[in-house]
Amino acid sequence: GVQALLRKLQSLVEVPGRLRRWAAPGAEPARALRCHARARAVLRHYRHLPSFRAIEDESHAIMADLAQRLRARLRDETLDPKELTECVEMLLQLEEPPEELCEEFLSHAGARLEAELAALEAELPPADPSGTATTPPPASDILDFVDRGSSAFVGNLCLLAASYRSLFEGRPGAGDGRLEAFAATLTTHYFELLERRLALERGLGDTSLLVRALDRFHRRLRALLELLPAAGAEAGAALVARAARERVDRYLRALQTFFLGCLGDVRQALAAPRPPGKEGPGLPDLLATLASSVLGQLKAVLAYVQLFTAKDVAFASLPYFKGEFCVEAVREGLVVAFVRWLCRTARGFADGPAERGAPAAPPALLLLLARLCLDYEATTISYILTLTDEQFPPQDTGPAVTPGPALCAEARGAAQRLLDHYVQVQGAAVAQMLRKSVETRDWLGTVEPRNVRAVMKRVVEDITAIDVQVGQLFEEGVRRAQSSDSSRRAFSVYSSSRAPGRYAPSYTPSAPMDTHLLSNIQKLFSERIDIFSPVEFNKVSVLTGIIKISLKTLLECVRLRTLGRFGLQQVQVDGHYLQLYLWRFAADERVVQGLLDEVAASAAHRCLDPVPMEHSVVELICERG
Repeated sequence: GVQALLRKLQSLVEVPGRLRRWAAPGAEPARALRCHARARAVLRHYRHLPSFRAIEDESHAIMADLAQRLRARLRDETLDPKELTECVEMLLQLEEPPEELCEEFLSHAGARLEAELAALEAELPPADPSGTATTPPPASDILDFVDRGSSAFVGNLCLLAASYRSLFEGRPGAGDGRLEAFAATLTTHYFELLERRLALERGLGDTSLLVRALDRFHRRLRALLELLPAAGAEAGAALVARAARERVDRYLRALQTFFLGCLGDVRQALAAPRPPGKEGPGLPDLLATLASSVLGQLKAVLAYVQLFTAKDVAFASLPYFKGEFCVEAVREGLVVAFVRWLCRTARGFADGPAERGAPAAPPALLLLLARLCLDYEATTISYILTLTDEQFPPQDTGPAVTPGPALCAEARGAAQRLLDHYVQVQGAAVAQMLRKSVETRDWLGTVEPRNVRAVMKRVVEDITAIDVQVGQLFEEGVRRAQSSDSSRRAFSVYSSSRAPGRYAPSYTPSAPMDTHLLSNIQKLFSERIDIFSPVEFNKVSVLTGIIKISLKTLLECVRLRTLGRFGLQQVQVDGHYLQLYLWRFAADERVVQGLLDEVAASAAHRCLDPVPMEHSVVELICERG
């Protein structure tokens, strides 16, 4: 026992020498601390003895000198996180105040993390609040930027948090939320930098690259949040959600640009000159190309957007991507918004006035867009919505969605407006020819008619061409049963119901009948003809609308002219020619006959010498024409 006691006393006597040797600069301070820790309790216990007090004072002086050198080393900016942790840990073992060490630890680590953020910020162009400056493309892609930010900044912040917890957990004055506030400030700055970098992704680029970058960011952030739950979980999730929504919005704008480009191609194909003997693509081919291109592009966009909800993507488990993203961003913000925009754009060709100097939309384009909107109403919209709901299933408790029938009603309304406008445009074109032919002719001094006027042949040719054009895209439609002699119907200045015939056998020019009165009486018992009524989606209805506008214009122009005998007879010949060929295009031949009867009656009323031409002569002239 005496020898053991002597060995202990010997080791206590040797403590200052050992401390001096191990605590020297460049030596082993950790061994010095362990040696001091073992001897400290004994030296304090026997401090009242002079010899032990001298050993303790000398040991204390050596460790105080070590503490000063560790303090100086702590202020060295080149310390890496591991060396910083070791330095602070030794100072804590030397019973330095935890409050001061906590501040110095966070200050040193903060400077290092700020430098890493500054390196990331140096890659970004300066912020431009006005948004007018043109920014050059970034030097590296978004995945590389996120990788460096995650491995350097987020990784070091995780190490810092773990070291801080191991060093200061449970120590007085060091656990009062300092680390959380410190980390929240830095992560907020990092989120701002990442937001600025995401804003530089102007084009669509590679969506899979963006998804991988956001996925890595979210995974590293989740590791940080396990250590520091208050370090910005909501802000990080919101950043990922905003980036995904911004990409969806860009896809919407890209779809709109693509559709306008396809429309430009269609207009160019319609306007391109055709060499003799070579026909261009027909309207059915142009419609099929347009519809398939737009639908294919929309399906490709949905496939790209679906990458945000893939099972192997970490942030796809966030509540936003399970509900709100599928419904509000994709279904409503992309698909429904694009369909509505397409219907508004198509309808704009009929509703909106053309810009000054801009060419009006060709009638064939109006017809094609009307058919496109009608096809969307019939099948395409339901197909697109079903496909979207399968790829992005909405939650039962999610926000309300736009029902399919509402979208179909918008598409049908656009188709109806376009078809009505097509009828008005084509009717106005034919009516313009008829108006000019009536206004530029001398109806008092004209010679006896020998031929049908060329403008009437042109009208029949144009109506026939329109019939062919409309028939390429729309079904035939239903006609009212025709009478057996429609093409041979007698056309004179009196209709069959108002002709004198056997009811006025004594009719002579010296005892004229008041044809104007007869015409007004006839109108009381005839069905009213609505000139600008909405047309149905079939060829017969479209042609009927165009013919009504044309003949109504002819009627109004004749009412404003004064005619001689031969002028009246020319109107009689022209009207019979139109009757021969136009009845077959109309849904009801009585519409054509009724309007032509009014033209003839008005011509007779405006004639100074109303002597009609024999019907056989009229027929002979029309057949020869």
